[in-house]
Amino acid sequence: MRSRYTAFALGNEAYLRSTWHPSSCPDDIHLSPGVKWIGLQVKRTERGSAKDRTGIVEFVARSKRGGRAHRLHETSRFVRENGRWFYLGAEVKAGPDTDAPETP
Repeated sequence: MRSRYTAFALGNEAYLRSTWHPSSCPDDIHLSPGVKWIGLQVKRTERGSAKDRTGIVEFVARSKRGGRAHRLHETSRFVRENGRWFYLGAEVKAGPDTDAPETP
């Protein structure tokens, strides 16, 4: 999860594609050049160890866009295949201070 957040912060689309499961990877990953990612807080994890096949990560990512602060509160699902973890998808948590400019 942290490496995907870093890839979003650096605009590294190639890395994001390589860690996104082919069954759910979009044709176009929208990386907004005006978004500055400023923090990641992992709130909880479920499974995800070397012996597990699936994992869940709940996190809050903070960003700034156009001088405004935004929060993305998400629960992401991952699957491990051939020893590698892949991002499957997520549920975005709505709230009064949550705004999702793009998904890390």
